[in-house]
Amino acid sequence: MNVTFTCPNCNQPNRVSFDENSQQLVCSHCSHSIVIPAEAVVGQQVQRCLVCSSLDLYVRKDFPQRVGIALVAAGIIGSSIAWAYVNVFWTFAILFASALADLALFAVVGNALMCYRCQAQYRRTEQIDVHGAFDLETHERYRQLAARMGTGELKL
Repeated sequence: MNVTFTCPNCNQPNRVSFDENSQQLVCSHCSHSIVIPAEAVVGQQVQRCLVCSSLDLYVRKDFPQRVGIALVAAGIIGSSIAWAYVNVFWTFAILFASALADLALFAVVGNALMCYRCQAQYRRTEQIDVHGAFDLETHERYRQLAARMGTGELKL
């Protein structure tokens, strides 16, 4: 299992492997140590965030959104060019091909566990579906909390 997080001390991204017996996460840039809360990891399942101790976690596809948007944009641009040359067959062929590629990636790519509060990403964990999908109300609660604290993001 591993976690990708932003160090609360130096704001640098880190990826650290951990297991049930891990006691702390150490930043590779500034050597800042984050103590892992008790019972945060049970077996191969993450119960709470290791970085900020939040219980609010959600499941999302572990796929870069920029790549997905680029795939859709390429389909739109390619089909628009075909449409400009009045080639209806290629217009729809390009649109269907990009949609099929998007569907294939959706089926192949695994899931990741995310923290609403600190945006830590957990990979290779088990039973992540118990946390549920993204909930806009929970996200908005943390966004409003960060806004009240006067920061763009919630930092500990």
